[in-house]
Amino acid sequence: MSTFTFPVETTDILKPLDPDQFRTQAHLVVDFLADYYSNIEKYTVCSQVEPGFLTETMPDSPPFQPQPLESILQDVQEHIIPGITHWQSPAFFAYFQSNGSTTNFLAEMLLTGFNTVGFSWLASPAATELKIVVMEWLLKLLQLPKSFSFSSDGGGVIHGSTCESFICTLVAARQKKLNEIETQNLVVYCSDQTHFSLQKSTQIVGISPDNVRAIPTTKSMNFQLCPDALLMAIEDDVRAGLVPFYLCLTVGTTPTTAVDPIGVLCEVAKKFNMWCHVDATYAGSACICPEFRHFLDGIEGANSFSFNPHKWLLTSLDCCCLWVKDRSEFTKGLATDPELLKNKASESKQVVDYKDWQIALSRRFRTMKLWMVMKSYGVSGLREFIRRHVKMAKYFETLLLRDKRFEVVVPRNFATVCFRIAPLGESSDEEDVNRLTKRLLESVNGTGKVYVTHAVVENIYVIRVAIGATLIEEKHVNMLWDMVQKHANALLAS
Repeated sequence: MSTFTFPVETTDILKPLDPDQFRTQAHLVVDFLADYYSNIEKYTVCSQVEPGFLTETMPDSPPFQPQPLESILQDVQEHIIPGITHWQSPAFFAYFQSNGSTTNFLAEMLLTGFNTVGFSWLASPAATELKIVVMEWLLKLLQLPKSFSFSSDGGGVIHGSTCESFICTLVAARQKKLNEIETQNLVVYCSDQTHFSLQKSTQIVGISPDNVRAIPTTKSMNFQLCPDALLMAIEDDVRAGLVPFYLCLTVGTTPTTAVDPIGVLCEVAKKFNMWCHVDATYAGSACICPEFRHFLDGIEGANSFSFNPHKWLLTSLDCCCLWVKDRSEFTKGLATDPELLKNKASESKQVVDYKDWQIALSRRFRTMKLWMVMKSYGVSGLREFIRRHVKMAKYFETLLLRDKRFEVVVPRNFATVCFRIAPLGESSDEEDVNRLTKRLLESVNGTGKVYVTHAVVENIYVIRVAIGATLIEEKHVNMLWDMVQKHANALLAS
């Protein structure tokens, strides 16, 4: 009887976790990234490639034989980087920033290296308990009410995105309402400035688009959600036999960073026994600074609150922090209890099983990077980082206000400035002003040296300048200002 023997391995390429190989190859990647950041200002900020630049040029099949890392990194340099929009460029002023830090990169290495799957406390106790610690740290830093704390009936979780937090709170709110009354006529309320991910989330949860009320806002109220307009919409729905069940408020809207008046709007929600969620995706980070904390006044009336450290707290995507006031209500629509995962710790009810706080079963050890960032930079360092950006935004706003050719459309709240070409008196055609402002944006972006984006609010086309890239300095703001003036001069002259 013949004996089967394995072929002799002639290469160590198939040792996926060989420590010596990891040490060597990790140094190659670190050097590659260090060179990338050293040269990042040389790249066109917004990628200029055409559709199909990769799909039409890459091989149809993967390589049959292993390739060395050096060759792979060369492909990244030649084929991948041309198709990257460089969000970490100091000349990136678009959308909202997605900044990072050296500490965050190192933490990503650790959490990927450990590669835990922390669906329950037992699956990785450190992953669960470190999350509780960090969420309690942030709760104190943001001065959130004790009702959101694990020491009360609440608690916090880290999700991947705001959309995930919307979905989970919508599920909890719907379950709560259906326990009170059997109906399918549930209605969601928000302002027309609320991020479109709420609309996506309601569709996923099964709420008809016809049952989502986006209350119109106005420039005269700085695009805040008006309590009277909200109340009127709710009362109309109640008279029509519909059931209000969820209200989303925003601290720092995407178009203009408007801030909804939380306290009075929470009172409206309470009157109709609605779940009130406060989304501070962008601006929540700023609220760790005492001078911005007042934007969260009234938060004690909300059922849940979320913000994204991956926007403005030196912690890269993905990292969305969510707190709820009643963790029992929150987990009812998300919890599972399969025999496979039963264990003494879970049955003791003395631990948190985060599988019941999210959409997916598995979860990454995201807390590692947020914890390391908070320890590495400290509260003082994080506050200074945010204040530096706000100072630069205030400077850019001042430059615009001094130039009669431009109009700052809404007062700056944080580090995002919204402006347009100034109308020439009351007789100006708004459509002409919009077209001219749009041409200004396209002209500036066409240089490839900077990247800005736009919004349309109450039929006004505005250019948004979001200052928050990790590497940004005042010289980059001055460069943008010089470009805005130069291109505006050319447009207005023609």
